[in-house]
Amino acid sequence: MFIRRASDILPSQITPETVYRQRRQILKTLGLSVAGLALSACGAEELPAQPAARPLGKFDTAEAQTSFEQASTYNNYYEFGTDKEDPAKRSKDFKPRPWRVEVSGLAERTGSFDLDEFLDPKKREERIYRMRCVEAWSMVIPWMGVPLADIIQSFKPSSKAKYVTFRTLKDPARMPGQRQPILDWPYTEGLRLDEAMNPLPLLVTGMYGRDLPNANGAPLRLIVPWKYGFKGIKGIVGMRFDERQPSTTWEGLAPDEYGFYANVNPEVDHPRWSQASERRLAAGSSLFNARIPTLPFNGYGEHVAHLYAGMDPKKLY
Repeated sequence: MFIRRASDILPSQITPETVYRQRRQILKTLGLSVAGLALSACGAEELPAQPAARPLGKFDTAEAQTSFEQASTYNNYYEFGTDKEDPAKRSKDFKPRPWRVEVSGLAERTGSFDLDEFLDPKKREERIYRMRCVEAWSMVIPWMGVPLADIIQSFKPSSKAKYVTFRTLKDPARMPGQRQPILDWPYTEGLRLDEAMNPLPLLVTGMYGRDLPNANGAPLRLIVPWKYGFKGIKGIVGMRFDERQPSTTWEGLAPDEYGFYANVNPEVDHPRWSQASERRLAAGSSLFNARIPTLPFNGYGEHVAHLYAGMDPKKLY
């Protein structure tokens, strides 16, 4: 897909077709115009990307970072709306505290925990990760969070547990996007347990040296950097250990486009666009800068490729 200018971009090119068609019907029902649904780039003034305040770690990328303004105002977070700028505009009054996370399923330690009980703040780390969206754009963001593996170990899942499922808050009064039947609320996502125990995934509470903005999933979200962005569930209030592969939101809605694994693979195209290249949003750039090649596993293959040995890479999407 060659993009020239914002006016050329159709909603169906930036949003899954099933959701796009539902949105048009919803807007028609509400008597609203669809003229404003075309994608617009972030209009906020961009500041220089924050330089790394420490030596790069073994998981960090040294690539140019996306500005905080870009990363916090250009998002997919359908709980607050389906346009990229909706989360920043519509989440301003969202109160992310108090916050509890329910842990259930096949684990020794379960129950409802205050966020400060659920996380061990002493284990919080900063990681500078590439983030790849299925819509062929990407960012480089310094996240702050606790390794998911550490959190899982603290709940002592049983030997029968093979998967971990995450659930987003369902609260239409606070999340206006949930007032429309765009998705099957609440949003759910999952990982195979050995994927979740890899050292890369983070349960994130901050970015760019500050608390996580509401638009990016405050107070708690998941980051799995070798997978497409829809695996990075936001506003997490539930974590469950299961023996069987869970049903997840996007896989259930459009299984021909969004699979359970969602591993970044430039050789497997999305049904409606190529995944072989991407547009990087970085400080000083725009949405329409030149494409760069997409890396297998988003560049993290040395850390995760072994998890899929013997599996058909075309089925990992």
